[in-house]
This record gives sequence, C-alpha cells and structure tokens, in this order.
Amino acid sequence: MPRIPQVDQEACISCGLCVSTCPGVFRFNENGKSEVYDPAGAAEREIQQAIDGCPVQAISWKE
Repeated sequence: MPRIPQVDQEACISCGLCVSTCPGVFRFNENGKSEVYDPAGAAEREIQQAIDGCPVQAISWKE
C-alpha cells in the first residue's frame, strides 16, 4: 500500500517549496496553504524530497 502525504495546515507558511518540488501532488488551496490533491502524483522519493525540504516540517506521511 503506498504511503500518503499530508500537510499540517496550521504549520504551513505557504513558502511553495512542495508545490515547486512536486506540482503533481501539492497545490495551494483557497487559503493560500499547501494541500495534497493527488497523493499518487509523484514517486515516493520525490514526495520525500518535499517533506525533507519543508522549512517548518509541515508535511508528513499519514500514519
């Protein structure tokens, strides 16, 4: 079963790193915060790069 990323909306600072790293997975919502719209839109390693690069650790894998 593939892992699914999630974004903590409270922690997100709208820097756009995840959106630029994985535009097939992340986008900005109507509040200007990052959200996952297609968890299968990129390989897990690419999503992990977005997770590792998030300056406020707002992205994680769902448990």
